[in-house]
Amino acid sequence: MSVCITHSAPEPAFAEPWHAQVFAVTVALNEAGRFDWPDWAARFSETLKRHGLSRDLDGGDDYFHAWLETLEQLLTDQGTAGAAEITNLRNAWEEAYLTTPHGQPVRLTSTG
Repeated sequence: MSVCITHSAPEPAFAEPWHAQVFAVTVALNEAGRFDWPDWAARFSETLKRHGLSRDLDGGDDYFHAWLETLEQLLTDQGTAGAAEITNLRNAWEEAYLTTPHGQPVRLTSTG
């Protein structure tokens, strides 16, 4: 008698690398004492409500765009980063990934 056991690979926890990165940055800031998690959760909930996301989210881009928006607003409200700094950094990253050849690591060389 032979037994054949098949295992399927687990689904990735995050659909895109940037989803994992923004999640990790948020957790690291919380663990560093930059904000309390209940405050974060309330802010994130308000962002989701403001965007009208009243359905179950699958962890896709809509969810993580709302996550990033919440983090940016939290940092702005705290005075940790100004809106202009956030915009400049976002633009620098966009320029970096749009000009990086496919398959190469994206490198941020300038934020100004």
